[in-house]
Amino acid sequence: MERLSVIYASALFDIAIQQDAVDDFLMQTNFLLEALSDEEFQRVLVHPQIAASEKQKIFTEAFAGKINEDLLGFLYLVADKNREAYLIPALNALVDLFKRHNKIVTAKVLSAAPYDKKQAESLREMLSTKLDKTVELELKVDPSLIGGPYIFVDGCYIDWTVKKRLRDMTIHMKEGCRA
Repeated sequence: MERLSVIYASALFDIAIQQDAVDDFLMQTNFLLEALSDEEFQRVLVHPQIAASEKQKIFTEAFAGKINEDLLGFLYLVADKNREAYLIPALNALVDLFKRHNKIVTAKVLSAAPYDKKQAESLREMLSTKLDKTVELELKVDPSLIGGPYIFVDGCYIDWTVKKRLRDMTIHMKEGCRA
């Protein structure tokens, strides 16, 4: 499923580039993802007894004039080919392509205590400067870390947690005692 979703996303991304409408496509794709995540919409979307023509009609009523014609055409294609299961993964892959194009990355940050707004903004700015990219933060709390952050961003991780430091100290003390 992932492969076809990426193919769909790549085709839509190419269209957005050709139309010089990357930012518009990104906003509209996020709008679609939000709308399509509605439980009622999901039930209709995957219902096997609702014909493709009915689903296309629903897409027209819900999205015509609100999204690019090529995005709407993609929705029609997905319904026509009975590939509704690929829709959300393809749109998520498309958002990832847009973010990569715009040099936007998401930093997943685990910390023992929640960050306040000032701390989060300071961390975001520091990471943005270091990576030369716009950084979005995804903050989560894990009290078992004791203190310090664990950051995963752009394929790399930084572990400044107290838990890791204690583990490292334990290893070094054991190794030192063996000498």
